[in-house]
Amino acid sequence: MPIILPFRGRTPKISPDAFIAENATIIGDVTIGPEASIWFGCILRGDVNFIRVGARTNIQDGTIIHVASEGNGTDIGDGVLIGHMAVLHGCTLQSGSMVGMTSCVLDGAVVESGAMVGAGSLVTPNKRVRSGELWAGRPARFVRVMPEQERAYIGDGVSHYCALAREYKAGGG
Repeated sequence: MPIILPFRGRTPKISPDAFIAENATIIGDVTIGPEASIWFGCILRGDVNFIRVGARTNIQDGTIIHVASEGNGTDIGDGVLIGHMAVLHGCTLQSGSMVGMTSCVLDGAVVESGAMVGAGSLVTPNKRVRSGELWAGRPARFVRVMPEQERAYIGDGVSHYCALAREYKAGGG
């Protein structure tokens, strides 16, 4: 069973058709939307501010999501693809964006719809990754505008993880 804990009188709200892996931890003021998937070893700690996870968003294995006590909750839109072992802290990921494996997105940063943060990147506080842009590096910087084929990858990945989550919910076949 996943660890789902209230904190300061706030209990996580999880859509019944979301997939939550058995060793995920979800604490406090966290809302998880329909068909979202929270994979193995993820921690969503909404103890001192809110975390919102939109519909069809997937948060892959080992990701940690936290918040800032002053000002910044973490707001993740619909259809967002978040790679393994990402760290998200007090940031905004708009619908249809992607954060690559082992990337870190910090307080006040915004990743706009259709934007991508490359694997292993560090998006420093208050940066804005604009729609259609690929940012990468430590610290992350603009690399290029993504061609349509790369933008389509985000939606394809979301569909893949939704199907995989349904399979896991059904018992893994």
